Amino acid sequence: MKIMKRLLTIFAMFAFSSLSMNLAAQQTLSTQTPSAQDPMPQAQADATNTQQSARSFEGRIAKSGEKLVLRESSTKTSYQLDDQSKAKQFQGKDVMVTATLESSTNTLHVVDINAMDTK
Repeated sequence: MKIMKRLLTIFAMFAFSSLSMNLAAQQTLSTQTPSAQDPMPQAQADATNTQQSARSFEGRIAKSGEKLVLRESSTKTSYQLDDQSKAKQFQGKDVMVTATLESSTNTLHVVDINAMDTK
């Protein structure tokens, strides 16, 4: 009877550990590879999230070579502007740019530009 209980306990522990390892392996695989059920690949999801997260940048529109850039006052960072025609009318002025940031190229994808009130 004791041998039977011991064998049953060992078998249950073996089955449980095997199940745990299978679940861990499945979880690792599901986080490493896109599943066929995902409607869009990770790169597209990241691009969509970036496009949806427009924010405000404050600074001055200035020339940098042949291009207009936004020189952000708080961080002293210059950003390339993808819409030069919108920026042209604000050259030399303090503005608030609503845009999404493409951090790999430090480019602002301009949604809107508004002059700042100088009081």
